[in-house]
Amino acid sequence: MRRLLFSTPALLLATPALAADLDVTVQIPQLDVAEYHRPYTAVWIEREDHGVAAQLALWYAQKESKEGAGTKWLPELRQWWRRGGRDLQLPVDGVSGATRPAGEQHLKFVQGKAPLGALAPGKYTLVVEAAREAGGREVVRVPFEWPTTAHRELAAQGSTELGAVKLDLAP
Repeated sequence: MRRLLFSTPALLLATPALAADLDVTVQIPQLDVAEYHRPYTAVWIEREDHGVAAQLALWYAQKESKEGAGTKWLPELRQWWRRGGRDLQLPVDGVSGATRPAGEQHLKFVQGKAPLGALAPGKYTLVVEAAREAGGREVVRVPFEWPTTAHRELAAQGSTELGAVKLDLAP
C-alpha cells in the first residue's frame, strides 16, 4: 500500500480560495383560508436581459394524486415557466423537491458548485415565484451584484403567497 505525503507548502498555496456563498431564505406564510395548499415555488437567478443564469430550486408535488399534482401545474409558475422552466427535463437533480410547508425555508449555494455553478461577475436578480391551488400567484425580486467584496444582506417582501425573501451574500 502506498502512502502519499504532502509536506510542500506550495501545494497548499496552489489550492484556490473558498468560493463565495449565496444564502437564500424564503418565507412561506400560513394563510388563514378554508382550503390551504402548499404553493409550488421556483427560485432562480436572472441576468440583466432576464435570461436564466441559474435554476436554484423548484418545489412541486412530486407524485401524482387525486388532485392532479406532478408537473401538470408547473405552468402556473408563469414567469419561471416562460423563462426556462418548460425547457427543463424534470426532475432536476439538486433543484427539484417537494412543496414546502409554511415557515422559513433556507437554501445555501456555493460559487462553482451545482446548481449555482460559475456565476460570472455582473448584475443579477434573485427571483422567487409561488403559485397555490385555490390561491394566488406572486413574484418577489431581489437585485444584487456578483461577486460581492463584503458581506451583504438584501431583502424584499411579498404580500400574499410569499413573505420575506432574504439574500445573504458573502465573499
